[in-house]
Amino acid sequence: MNNAESFELHPQLVEDCHKVGRLTECHVLLHSNAAVPWFILVPETEIADLLDLPSEQRDQIMDECALIGRFVRQRFHSPKLNFGALGNLVPQLHLHVIGRHPEDPCWPNPVWGNLQVIEGYSPESQEQIKRELEAFIVQR
Repeated sequence: MNNAESFELHPQLVEDCHKVGRLTECHVLLHSNAAVPWFILVPETEIADLLDLPSEQRDQIMDECALIGRFVRQRFHSPKLNFGALGNLVPQLHLHVIGRHPEDPCWPNPVWGNLQVIEGYSPESQEQIKRELEAFIVQR
């Protein structure tokens, strides 16, 4: 059972990301490296693996990932999306939705282990993305 009052994001996610929103099942984070548009969705669950979730919850989470994917395509003009649920370093269930483009710094390779460019988001750009995401969610 989810208990929002006791739920905490893994410290590595807090260190690596900016909080930008909350959906029904997931917290929405923006990876702090702006070299590629990289969102991380963190469901409020103790279950560590996506495929172990009850089907109804898993379907809702996947719908939320698809919603964020549509936002990434629209906002960042990403022709390709990468999606992953790795959890090898951070055991808390979290899902990566990453916008890719042939001109990004590590194309066509995966971002993991290949993203050497480090760009940050200004506080203003973080707020702008957060506002745009909120508006996008309302429109759905």
